[in-house]
Amino acid sequence: MRVSTATIFDKGTNTLLQHQETLFRTQQQVSTGKRILTPADDPVGAVRALAITQADSLNTQYSANRDNAMSSLGLLENVLKEATTLIQSVHTTAITAGNPTLSDADRKSIGIELRGKLNALVGLANSRDGLGQFLFSGFQGDIKPFIQTKDGVQYNGDQGQRLIQVSETRQLAVNNSGVDIFERIKNGNGVFTTAADTDNKGSGIIDAGTIITPASLTGDNYEIIFTVEADATTYDILDTTTDAVLVTANPYTNGDTIQFDGMKLGINGVPANGDRFVVSPSTNQSLFKTINDLLDVVETPASIPSGETRLTNGLNAALQNINHGLDHILAVRASVGARLQEVDALRNMGDDLKIQFQQSLSQIQDVDYAEAISNLTQQKLYLEAAQKSFMTISNLSLFNLL
Repeated sequence: MRVSTATIFDKGTNTLLQHQETLFRTQQQVSTGKRILTPADDPVGAVRALAITQADSLNTQYSANRDNAMSSLGLLENVLKEATTLIQSVHTTAITAGNPTLSDADRKSIGIELRGKLNALVGLANSRDGLGQFLFSGFQGDIKPFIQTKDGVQYNGDQGQRLIQVSETRQLAVNNSGVDIFERIKNGNGVFTTAADTDNKGSGIIDAGTIITPASLTGDNYEIIFTVEADATTYDILDTTTDAVLVTANPYTNGDTIQFDGMKLGINGVPANGDRFVVSPSTNQSLFKTINDLLDVVETPASIPSGETRLTNGLNAALQNINHGLDHILAVRASVGARLQEVDALRNMGDDLKIQFQQSLSQIQDVDYAEAISNLTQQKLYLEAAQKSFMTISNLSLFNLL
Protein backbone atom coordinates (compact mmCIF):
# COMPACT_ATOMS: atom_id res chain seq x y z
CA MET A 1 0.00 0.00 0.00
CA ARG A 2 1.34 3.40 -0.89
CA VAL A 3 1.68 5.84 2.04
CA SER A 4 2.05 9.45 1.12
CA THR A 5 4.13 11.95 3.01
CA ALA A 6 0.98 13.88 3.96
CA THR A 7 -0.53 10.74 5.47
CA ILE A 8 2.60 10.10 7.51
CA PHE A 9 2.48 13.61 8.94
CA ASP A 10 -1.29 13.51 9.62
CA LYS A 11 -1.17 10.14 11.34
CA GLY A 12 1.89 11.11 13.34
CA THR A 13 0.42 14.39 14.44
CA ASN A 14 -2.86 12.77 15.51
CA THR A 15 -1.02 10.13 17.49
CA LEU A 16 1.07 12.75 19.25
CA LEU A 17 -2.04 14.82 20.07
CA GLN A 18 -3.84 11.77 21.48
CA HIS A 19 -0.89 10.93 23.72
CA GLN A 20 -0.60 14.57 24.81
CA GLU A 21 -4.32 14.72 25.59
CA THR A 22 -4.17 11.54 27.65
CA LEU A 23 -1.08 12.77 29.48
CA PHE A 24 -2.66 16.19 30.10
CA ARG A 25 -5.86 14.62 31.55
CA THR A 26 -3.84 12.39 33.86
CA GLN A 27 -1.75 15.40 34.91
CA GLN A 28 -5.00 17.29 35.74
CA GLN A 29 -6.22 14.36 37.81
CA VAL A 30 -2.99 14.35 39.80
CA SER A 31 -2.97 18.12 40.30
CA THR A 32 -6.68 18.39 41.26
CA GLY A 33 -6.94 15.11 43.13
CA LYS A 34 -10.16 14.32 41.22
CA ARG A 35 -10.68 11.25 39.05
CA ILE A 36 -13.80 12.67 37.38
CA LEU A 37 -12.95 15.90 35.62
CA THR A 38 -15.98 15.94 33.30
CA PRO A 39 -19.17 13.86 33.26
CA ALA A 40 -17.78 12.06 30.22
CA ASP A 41 -15.05 10.49 32.39
CA ASP A 42 -17.67 8.53 34.41
CA PRO A 43 -21.33 9.42 33.67
CA VAL A 44 -22.78 7.25 36.44
CA GLY A 45 -20.23 8.41 38.99
CA ALA A 46 -20.77 12.05 37.99
CA VAL A 47 -24.52 11.74 38.61
CA ARG A 48 -23.96 10.11 42.01
CA ALA A 49 -21.38 12.76 42.95
CA LEU A 50 -23.80 15.55 41.97
CA ALA A 51 -26.57 14.06 44.12
CA ILE A 52 -24.24 13.69 47.11
CA THR A 53 -22.91 17.23 46.64
CA GLN A 54 -26.45 18.64 46.63
CA ALA A 55 -27.33 16.67 49.77
CA ASP A 56 -24.14 17.95 51.42
CA SER A 57 -25.04 21.55 50.48
CA LEU A 58 -28.48 21.15 52.04
CA ASN A 59 -26.92 19.67 55.16
CA THR A 60 -24.54 22.65 55.34
CA GLN A 61 -27.50 25.06 55.14
CA TYR A 62 -29.37 23.09 57.80
CA SER A 63 -26.24 23.27 59.95
CA ALA A 64 -26.27 27.07 59.67
CA ASN A 65 -29.99 27.05 60.56
CA ARG A 66 -29.27 24.88 63.59
CA ASP A 67 -26.60 27.33 64.74
CA ASN A 68 -29.13 30.17 64.43
CA ALA A 69 -31.74 28.14 66.30
CA MET A 70 -29.26 27.32 69.06
CA SER A 71 -28.40 31.00 69.43
CA SER A 72 -32.05 32.13 69.56
CA LEU A 73 -33.10 29.40 71.99
CA GLY A 74 -30.08 30.08 74.19
CA LEU A 75 -31.05 33.75 74.41
CA LEU A 76 -34.67 32.77 75.14
CA GLU A 77 -33.51 30.47 77.94
CA ASN A 78 -31.38 33.24 79.47
CA VAL A 79 -34.32 35.68 79.50
CA LEU A 80 -36.62 33.07 81.05
CA LYS A 81 -33.95 32.31 83.65
CA GLU A 82 -33.85 36.00 84.60
CA ALA A 83 -37.67 36.07 84.72
CA THR A 84 -37.67 33.03 87.02
CA THR A 85 -35.28 34.71 89.43
CA LEU A 86 -37.38 37.89 89.36
CA ILE A 87 -40.65 36.05 90.09
CA GLN A 88 -39.03 34.15 92.95
CA SER A 89 -37.94 37.51 94.33
CA VAL A 90 -41.52 38.82 94.06
CA HIS A 91 -42.73 35.73 95.92
CA THR A 92 -40.25 36.36 98.73
CA THR A 93 -41.28 40.01 98.91
CA ALA A 94 -44.96 39.04 99.13
CA ILE A 95 -44.22 36.75 102.07
CA THR A 96 -42.32 39.56 103.75
CA ALA A 97 -45.30 41.88 103.28
CA GLY A 98 -47.40 39.54 105.40
CA ASN A 99 -45.24 40.10 108.47
CA PRO A 100 -47.67 41.40 111.14
CA THR A 101 -44.99 43.60 112.69
CA LEU A 102 -44.77 45.78 109.57
CA SER A 103 -46.51 49.14 109.48
CA ASP A 104 -48.41 50.64 106.57
CA ALA A 105 -45.36 52.79 105.84
CA ASP A 106 -43.18 49.68 105.70
CA ARG A 107 -45.54 48.09 103.21
CA LYS A 108 -45.50 51.29 101.15
CA SER A 109 -41.76 50.81 100.81
CA ILE A 110 -42.34 47.20 99.81
CA GLY A 111 -44.78 48.49 97.18
CA ILE A 112 -42.07 50.71 95.70
CA GLU A 113 -39.78 47.68 95.51
CA LEU A 114 -42.50 45.60 93.87
CA ARG A 115 -43.19 48.31 91.29
CA GLY A 116 -39.51 48.25 90.34
CA LYS A 117 -39.68 44.47 89.89
CA LEU A 118 -42.80 44.85 87.75
CA ASN A 119 -40.94 47.29 85.50
CA ALA A 120 -38.01 44.89 85.33
CA LEU A 121 -40.32 42.04 84.29
CA VAL A 122 -41.83 44.20 81.54
CA GLY A 123 -38.28 44.98 80.40
CA LEU A 124 -37.47 41.26 80.18
CA ALA A 125 -40.71 40.64 78.28
CA ASN A 126 -39.55 43.26 75.74
CA SER A 127 -36.12 41.68 75.20
CA ARG A 128 -34.57 41.66 71.71
CA ASP A 129 -32.42 39.08 69.95
CA GLY A 130 -29.06 39.68 68.26
CA LEU A 131 -30.79 41.01 65.13
CA GLY A 132 -32.81 43.59 67.06
CA GLN A 133 -36.07 41.59 66.81
CA PHE A 134 -38.33 41.38 69.86
CA LEU A 135 -38.28 37.86 71.29
CA PHE A 136 -41.87 37.65 72.47
CA SER A 137 -43.89 39.51 69.83
CA GLY A 138 -44.77 36.43 67.76
CA PHE A 139 -44.28 36.87 64.01
CA GLN A 140 -44.02 40.65 64.33
CA GLY A 141 -40.42 40.95 65.48
CA ASP A 142 -40.32 44.71 64.92
CA ILE A 143 -43.29 45.47 67.21
CA LYS A 144 -42.73 46.05 70.93
CA PRO A 145 -44.86 43.34 72.56
CA PHE A 146 -45.71 44.82 75.97
CA ILE A 147 -46.77 48.39 76.69
CA GLN A 148 -47.47 49.77 80.15
CA THR A 149 -50.62 51.89 80.34
CA LYS A 150 -52.74 53.28 83.14
CA ASP A 151 -54.94 50.17 82.80
CA GLY A 152 -52.04 47.76 83.14
CA VAL A 153 -49.66 46.02 80.78
CA GLN A 154 -51.06 45.33 77.31
CA TYR A 155 -49.79 42.89 74.69
CA ASN A 156 -49.38 44.23 71.13
CA GLY A 157 -47.83 41.23 69.37
CA ASP A 158 -49.47 38.17 67.86
CA GLN A 159 -49.51 34.53 68.89
CA GLY A 160 -47.23 33.16 66.18
CA GLN A 161 -44.06 31.14 66.59
CA ARG A 162 -41.08 31.63 64.27
CA LEU A 163 -39.96 28.33 62.79
CA ILE A 164 -36.53 27.37 61.43
CA GLN A 165 -35.93 24.36 59.17
CA VAL A 166 -33.27 22.49 61.12
CA SER A 167 -33.35 19.27 59.10
CA GLU A 168 -35.02 17.91 56.00
CA THR A 169 -38.09 16.81 57.97
CA ARG A 170 -38.05 19.07 61.06
CA GLN A 171 -39.05 22.66 61.69
CA LEU A 172 -38.31 24.00 65.16
CA ALA A 173 -39.88 26.96 66.99
CA VAL A 174 -37.18 29.37 68.14
CA ASN A 175 -39.44 31.70 70.15
CA ASN A 176 -42.62 31.78 72.22
CA SER A 177 -45.21 34.50 72.04
CA GLY A 178 -45.57 36.80 75.02
CA VAL A 179 -49.15 35.61 75.44
CA ASP A 180 -48.01 32.01 75.92
CA ILE A 181 -45.34 32.91 78.46
CA PHE A 182 -46.65 35.83 80.49
CA GLU A 183 -50.44 35.85 80.08
CA ARG A 184 -51.92 32.36 79.67
CA ILE A 185 -51.60 31.47 83.34
CA LYS A 186 -54.55 30.05 85.26
CA ASN A 187 -55.36 31.91 88.47
CA GLY A 188 -56.63 30.41 91.70
CA ASN A 189 -55.87 26.70 92.04
CA GLY A 190 -56.07 26.22 88.30
CA VAL A 191 -59.73 25.15 88.29
CA PHE A 192 -61.49 27.70 90.48
CA THR A 193 -60.64 30.81 92.49
CA THR A 194 -61.72 31.89 95.94
CA ALA A 195 -61.89 35.46 97.20
CA ALA A 196 -63.28 37.47 100.09
CA ASP A 197 -65.53 40.43 99.34
CA THR A 198 -63.72 43.73 99.86
CA ASP A 199 -66.58 44.97 102.09
CA ASN A 200 -66.31 42.10 104.57
CA LYS A 201 -66.17 43.21 108.19
CA GLY A 202 -65.22 39.95 109.91
CA SER A 203 -61.95 38.05 110.20
CA GLY A 204 -62.81 35.20 107.82
CA ILE A 205 -59.82 33.92 105.82
CA ILE A 206 -60.64 31.67 102.86
CA ASP A 207 -58.17 29.14 101.47
CA ALA A 208 -57.57 28.21 97.84
CA GLY A 209 -59.77 25.12 97.96
CA THR A 210 -59.32 21.73 96.32
CA ILE A 211 -61.25 19.44 93.98
CA ILE A 212 -62.80 16.32 95.48
CA THR A 213 -65.09 15.13 92.65
CA PRO A 214 -64.06 16.35 89.18
CA ALA A 215 -67.19 14.94 87.56
CA SER A 216 -69.37 17.16 89.78
CA LEU A 217 -67.73 20.42 88.76
CA THR A 218 -70.12 22.79 86.97
CA GLY A 219 -67.93 25.77 86.11
CA ASP A 220 -70.53 28.10 87.67
CA ASN A 221 -70.00 31.11 89.92
CA TYR A 222 -70.93 30.86 93.60
CA GLU A 223 -71.36 33.05 96.67
CA ILE A 224 -71.07 31.95 100.27
CA ILE A 225 -73.07 34.38 102.41
CA PHE A 226 -72.79 34.42 106.20
CA THR A 227 -75.52 35.31 108.65
CA VAL A 228 -74.85 36.01 112.33
CA GLU A 229 -77.89 36.09 114.66
CA ALA A 230 -77.90 35.66 118.43
CA ASP A 231 -74.31 34.41 118.47
CA ALA A 232 -75.19 31.72 115.91
CA THR A 233 -73.34 31.81 112.60
CA THR A 234 -74.76 30.15 109.49
CA TYR A 235 -74.07 30.38 105.79
CA ASP A 236 -75.95 30.02 102.53
CA ILE A 237 -74.41 28.91 99.21
CA LEU A 238 -75.86 30.46 96.08
CA ASP A 239 -75.10 29.44 92.50
CA THR A 240 -75.09 32.93 90.98
CA THR A 241 -74.93 31.53 87.44
CA THR A 242 -78.24 29.69 87.74
CA ASP A 243 -79.66 31.59 90.78
CA ALA A 244 -80.05 28.24 92.52
CA VAL A 245 -79.72 28.04 96.32
CA LEU A 246 -77.53 25.05 97.15
CA VAL A 247 -77.28 25.38 100.96
CA THR A 248 -79.46 27.32 103.39
CA ALA A 249 -78.66 28.29 106.99
CA ASN A 250 -75.92 25.72 107.42
CA PRO A 251 -74.25 26.10 110.86
CA TYR A 252 -70.67 27.35 110.78
CA THR A 253 -67.83 26.80 113.23
CA ASN A 254 -64.40 28.40 112.87
CA GLY A 255 -62.23 26.19 110.60
CA ASP A 256 -65.15 24.25 109.09
CA THR A 257 -64.69 22.63 105.68
CA ILE A 258 -67.32 23.59 103.14
CA GLN A 259 -68.12 21.17 100.32
CA PHE A 260 -70.39 21.56 97.27
CA ASP A 261 -70.48 20.66 93.57
CA GLY A 262 -67.22 18.66 93.69
CA MET A 263 -65.24 21.37 95.54
CA LYS A 264 -63.91 21.66 99.07
CA LEU A 265 -62.64 24.80 100.79
CA GLY A 266 -62.05 26.10 104.27
CA ILE A 267 -62.80 29.42 105.98
CA ASN A 268 -60.92 30.24 109.16
CA GLY A 269 -61.77 33.08 111.49
CA VAL A 270 -65.05 34.70 112.46
CA PRO A 271 -67.08 36.11 109.56
CA ALA A 272 -69.41 39.00 110.34
CA ASN A 273 -73.06 39.20 109.42
CA GLY A 274 -73.40 39.73 105.65
CA ASP A 275 -69.82 38.76 104.82
CA ARG A 276 -69.49 37.17 101.39
CA PHE A 277 -66.97 34.89 99.76
CA VAL A 278 -66.88 34.28 96.02
CA VAL A 279 -65.96 31.10 94.16
CA SER A 280 -65.43 31.45 90.40
CA PRO A 281 -63.94 29.38 87.56
CA SER A 282 -60.25 29.96 86.98
CA THR A 283 -59.34 32.23 84.08
CA ASN A 284 -56.11 33.22 82.37
CA GLN A 285 -54.33 35.99 84.24
CA SER A 286 -51.07 37.64 83.27
CA LEU A 287 -48.08 37.83 85.57
CA PHE A 288 -48.24 41.59 85.27
CA LYS A 289 -51.81 41.67 86.64
CA THR A 290 -50.80 39.33 89.44
CA ILE A 291 -48.06 41.72 90.52
CA ASN A 292 -50.37 44.72 90.09
CA ASP A 293 -52.97 43.02 92.30
CA LEU A 294 -50.24 42.35 94.86
CA LEU A 295 -49.30 46.04 94.72
CA ASP A 296 -52.91 47.01 95.45
CA VAL A 297 -52.98 44.65 98.44
CA VAL A 298 -49.66 45.89 99.84
CA GLU A 299 -50.38 49.58 99.34
CA THR A 300 -53.87 49.45 100.92
CA PRO A 301 -53.56 50.42 104.61
CA ALA A 302 -53.99 47.48 106.95
CA SER A 303 -54.64 49.72 109.95
CA ILE A 304 -58.23 50.39 108.90
CA PRO A 305 -61.04 48.11 110.20
CA SER A 306 -60.68 44.54 108.90
CA GLY A 307 -57.53 45.68 107.10
CA GLU A 308 -55.41 42.80 108.42
CA THR A 309 -57.98 40.28 107.18
CA ARG A 310 -58.10 41.86 103.74
CA LEU A 311 -54.29 41.90 103.65
CA THR A 312 -54.09 38.21 104.52
CA ASN A 313 -56.74 37.17 101.98
CA GLY A 314 -55.12 39.32 99.29
CA LEU A 315 -51.62 38.02 99.99
CA ASN A 316 -52.83 34.41 99.99
CA ALA A 317 -54.45 34.87 96.58
CA ALA A 318 -51.40 36.70 95.21
CA LEU A 319 -48.97 34.06 96.46
CA GLN A 320 -51.01 31.33 94.86
CA ASN A 321 -51.11 33.17 91.53
CA ILE A 322 -47.37 33.90 91.73
CA ASN A 323 -46.71 30.19 92.29
CA HIS A 324 -48.78 29.34 89.22
CA GLY A 325 -46.87 31.94 87.22
CA LEU A 326 -43.55 30.51 88.38
CA ASP A 327 -44.63 26.96 87.50
CA HIS A 328 -45.72 28.17 84.08
CA ILE A 329 -42.38 29.87 83.38
CA LEU A 330 -40.54 26.74 84.48
CA ALA A 331 -42.69 24.65 82.13
CA VAL A 332 -41.81 26.96 79.23
CA ARG A 333 -38.13 26.74 80.18
CA ALA A 334 -38.42 22.95 80.12
CA SER A 335 -39.87 23.19 76.61
CA VAL A 336 -37.01 25.45 75.51
CA GLY A 337 -34.51 23.04 77.07
CA ALA A 338 -36.05 20.14 75.15
CA ARG A 339 -35.71 22.10 71.91
CA LEU A 340 -32.08 22.90 72.72
CA GLN A 341 -31.41 19.20 73.27
CA GLU A 342 -33.07 18.37 69.97
CA VAL A 343 -30.98 20.96 68.10
CA ASP A 344 -27.84 19.58 69.73
CA ALA A 345 -28.76 16.04 68.67
CA LEU A 346 -29.51 17.21 65.12
CA ARG A 347 -26.20 19.08 65.05
CA ASN A 348 -24.30 15.89 65.94
CA MET A 349 -26.29 13.98 63.33
CA GLY A 350 -25.52 16.66 60.74
CA ASP A 351 -21.79 16.45 61.52
CA ASP A 352 -21.91 12.68 61.05
CA LEU A 353 -23.76 13.10 57.76
CA LYS A 354 -21.13 15.55 56.52
CA ILE A 355 -18.40 13.02 57.19
CA GLN A 356 -20.38 10.32 55.37
CA PHE A 357 -20.98 12.60 52.38
CA GLN A 358 -17.28 13.46 52.19
CA GLN A 359 -16.32 9.80 52.36
CA SER A 360 -18.81 8.87 49.65
CA LEU A 361 -17.62 11.69 47.40
CA SER A 362 -14.02 10.68 47.96
CA GLN A 363 -14.77 7.08 46.95
CA ILE A 364 -16.54 8.22 43.78
CA GLN A 365 -14.43 11.07 42.46
CA ASP A 366 -11.06 11.19 44.23
CA VAL A 367 -8.05 9.96 42.27
CA ASP A 368 -5.87 7.00 43.28
CA TYR A 369 -2.51 8.77 43.36
CA ALA A 370 -0.42 5.63 43.07
CA GLU A 371 -2.30 4.52 39.96
CA ALA A 372 -2.43 8.04 38.49
CA ILE A 373 1.32 8.66 38.92
CA SER A 374 2.06 5.24 37.42
CA ASN A 375 -0.19 6.09 34.47
CA LEU A 376 1.45 9.50 34.14
CA THR A 377 4.91 7.94 33.93
CA GLN A 378 3.74 5.35 31.43
CA GLN A 379 1.92 7.91 29.27
CA LYS A 380 4.98 10.18 29.28
CA LEU A 381 7.06 7.25 28.03
CA TYR A 382 4.52 6.56 25.28
CA LEU A 383 4.55 10.20 24.23
CA GLU A 384 8.34 10.32 24.10
CA ALA A 385 8.43 7.11 22.07
CA ALA A 386 5.82 8.44 19.69
CA GLN A 387 7.78 11.68 19.27
CA LYS A 388 11.04 9.85 18.50
CA SER A 389 9.39 7.40 16.10
CA PHE A 390 7.62 10.26 14.32
CA MET A 391 10.90 12.12 13.90
CA THR A 392 12.52 8.98 12.47
CA ILE A 393 9.67 8.25 10.04
CA SER A 394 9.28 11.87 8.99
CA ASN A 395 12.99 11.96 8.03
CA LEU A 396 12.65 8.99 5.69
CA SER A 397 13.02 10.36 2.20
CA LEU A 398 14.53 9.14 -1.08
CA PHE A 399 16.46 12.37 -1.26
CA ASN A 400 18.45 11.29 1.80
CA LEU A 401 19.91 8.42 -0.23
CA LEU A 402 20.98 10.44 -3.28
